[in-house]
Amino acid sequence: MGNSTGFKEFQRELPAKATPQERIAHNREFVGQYADTQLRQQSGRCMECGIPFCHAGCPLGNIIPEFNDAVYRQDWEQAYQILSSTNNFPEFTGRICPAPCESACVLGIHAAPVAIEEIEKHIIEIAFEKGYVQPTAPILKTGKTVAVVGSGPAGLAASAQLVRAGHTVTVFERDDRPGGLLRYGIPDFKLDKWVVDRRLRVLEEDGVVFRCNTEVGRDIAAAELQQQFDAVVLAGGALVPKDLPLPGRELPGIHFAMDYLTQHNRRVSGLPLLEAEIQATGLDVVVIGSGDTGSDCVGTANRQQARSVTQFALMHQPAPERPHFEPWPHYPTAMFRTSTSHEEGCQRYWGINTKAFLGDENGRLRALLVTDVTWETDVLGRRLAFAEIEGSEREIPCQLALLALGFASPRYEGLLEQLGVALDDRGNVRTTSDAAFLTSQPNVFVAGDMRRGQSLVVWAISEGREAARQVDLLLTGKTALPSKDAVGMFG
Repeated sequence: MGNSTGFKEFQRELPAKATPQERIAHNREFVGQYADTQLRQQSGRCMECGIPFCHAGCPLGNIIPEFNDAVYRQDWEQAYQILSSTNNFPEFTGRICPAPCESACVLGIHAAPVAIEEIEKHIIEIAFEKGYVQPTAPILKTGKTVAVVGSGPAGLAASAQLVRAGHTVTVFERDDRPGGLLRYGIPDFKLDKWVVDRRLRVLEEDGVVFRCNTEVGRDIAAAELQQQFDAVVLAGGALVPKDLPLPGRELPGIHFAMDYLTQHNRRVSGLPLLEAEIQATGLDVVVIGSGDTGSDCVGTANRQQARSVTQFALMHQPAPERPHFEPWPHYPTAMFRTSTSHEEGCQRYWGINTKAFLGDENGRLRALLVTDVTWETDVLGRRLAFAEIEGSEREIPCQLALLALGFASPRYEGLLEQLGVALDDRGNVRTTSDAAFLTSQPNVFVAGDMRRGQSLVVWAISEGREAARQVDLLLTGKTALPSKDAVGMFG
């Protein structure tokens, strides 16, 4: 390690952020950068811990102690080479990953963990600034062609690895611009779209061809892809949102969270809206769902100057410490967190159940009928079942309800239906094994949320890389693309 006692000398620090009042006035990123001295100190906190559990806690297997050492020595080229050997897009994960690596940091057992995510973001930004990020595709090609369906993080990662192996790659994207949820799902204040476009330019220089406004299964038959390409990678994500079929669900003013976020992203980018406008300005907004997507809705509603913003969670408020059933080095899901969007203004309700959507005399949403709940738990504190608290039923004003309940499965109609691929009991595309990424159809592979269900961006990148390796192995009989020994030891 560059500084064997750094973890005792320096406390964890994060870069400064703009104040909530400043940042809700715009849609740009608002997290600053470390000063050179701060960056060196934070990388120097990495311990010589013997077994780097952070490495296994990361779904990509990032080689974290080594790149921290390079950062401490200010060897930026080596830091970039180490980081990019396992992660195609550190500029994405450095901004929007929940950092399971930090939850597995050995220092985190008794102190604040190393600020791995921020260090990762700084490495890639310095690498772009110094010109280290260059196309990597070989001049000599294999002559093999691969179609990738979907340009989200899984599809982009698969494409990046496949062109690196010398294959010719065409990405089919149903939207008008590539990027998937990176472009139309994650707000600009968390991931500015110039960051996405910068990476797309590198991929295009590498030879990746993007065909947008092309939905496979509608604009082009799935069989046509199988005939034209030597292999197909399905990376279309989980597109079917979970609904809340309650009385009054048909009222105007109730929308899926992703429809709301997508439209705002288009508005910020100056693109035309494709559906009827959804705006929070001057309204009482209730976000139903307590995950990251719900938090993104909170931040977006505040930027649209909602009258009030409320977020519901059916579960009770978790403790700020790790629960007993999710000990180190596991990523603690049942733990109280406050996002930057929550800092900007939000009333959070825990242990609340929505029973009905209520309309006004004009047939528009006016309020939610809710009740408080209590949870039955096991001896470890894990939730088993809930019951309504008698006498707690009441109305909460609401003219815009956003359903952020997650996603059920990929959409079967169209692409998957035409291919006839087998599905698992959750409606995801089944593979012949967890390592193969091969579907029930020959030469058709699958990666990301379409295979594993709704998950993290870092998992999507990992899946895309691993699927590309299997494609390369099938097409050439061998592969030099790297693979992790185990995908997500604690995931």
